[in-house]
Amino acid sequence: MGDTWNIGKHTFTSRLLVGTGKYPDFPMMKRALEASGAEVVTVAVRRLDLKATGEASLLEWIPKKMILLPNTAACFTADDAIRTARLGRELGMGDLVKLEVIGDKRTLFPDVEGLLQAAKVLVKEGFTVMPYTNDDPVTAQRLEDAGCAAIMPLGAPIGSGLGIRNPYNLRIIMESAKVPVLVDAGVGTASDAAIAMELGAVAILMNTAIAEAKDPVMMAEAMRDAVSAGRKAFLAGRIPMKLHAAASSPMTGLLGS
Repeated sequence: MGDTWNIGKHTFTSRLLVGTGKYPDFPMMKRALEASGAEVVTVAVRRLDLKATGEASLLEWIPKKMILLPNTAACFTADDAIRTARLGRELGMGDLVKLEVIGDKRTLFPDVEGLLQAAKVLVKEGFTVMPYTNDDPVTAQRLEDAGCAAIMPLGAPIGSGLGIRNPYNLRIIMESAKVPVLVDAGVGTASDAAIAMELGAVAILMNTAIAEAKDPVMMAEAMRDAVSAGRKAFLAGRIPMKLHAAASSPMTGLLGS
């Protein structure tokens, strides 16, 4: 019950953050968001239909208890990302922002130079910046030095479902960072989520793995449970890996031995 974590002024109990894209319809999205148990939902500011009202608006279908995390998806320059973050704040979404500056349309890998540039500006403007970045420990450190409130390295390319491709770099980032590290992008199924949490991630943000599953609601439940299980396994501490067998019932110490 006391296993909470913080971003800026916010304290959370759920370690699963979810998105709003790629669902077949808004009612399905709402059911999946509720089933996930998530407290934070990310919304792509540039993809919002600002003219839509009532049930035609995506925002109308997000459970009221969830905290909005506007993101700068589809921004390919630092200036675009900065303007988009400002727009999200003007729309009343608060000062949290998931910062994305994309460098390549095919892979959707981040533009590190643009990301750092945008992060420095937004931090100075009072935003609580959560940057989506690659799994490079040096970049992670520079983002932390720039004042970012969290680091969000990718597990694999956005929407790929490949799972955790480089656990060793992620471990280095997690062990070095003094701010929360969230795995963002690439998770495909529940076992991927559990692995990310067992590595020591504070939380996981995902969208495609839930939204494009055959049953998004059931997958949201599976991801919720996997994140919880992975966190418990991390806290419990796994046994060391060994090359040879170690008997579960040791022969030493027995009566008469």
